[in-house]
Amino acid sequence: QVQLVESGGGLVQAGGSLRLSCAASGRFFTDYAMGWFRQAPGKEREFVAVVTWSGANTYYADSVKGRFTISRDNIKNTVYLQMNSLKPEDTAVYYCAADLGSYYSTDQREYDFWGQGTQVTVSS
Repeated sequence: QVQLVESGGGLVQAGGSLRLSCAASGRFFTDYAMGWFRQAPGKEREFVAVVTWSGANTYYADSVKGRFTISRDNIKNTVYLQMNSLKPEDTAVYYCAADLGSYYSTDQREYDFWGQGTQVTVSS
């Protein structure tokens, strides 16, 4: 089992920044790729970003590319999502997730463990 706890969400004005954190416990952190997903009201959950186990490779949704940065600290067992130039359409609940079986994946069905989510609200 893997436990994931997100933090860092909140209310920010458009153009502002937030950094989300996701602390993992329960298994060797380097066993899995880590992803961020989000779900806006009335919409399906969607992929945001993923980082491979070593942190060497990352991949982003087109909607956040150039604005968001995913990273991980394998000593602190934590993955981060730095979000800059935030837009109202970034408003959503953000979830981190752990994928034990893939080098990396954008498909949420590949992910084995999920956090409880953290709310990000961007005002215009």
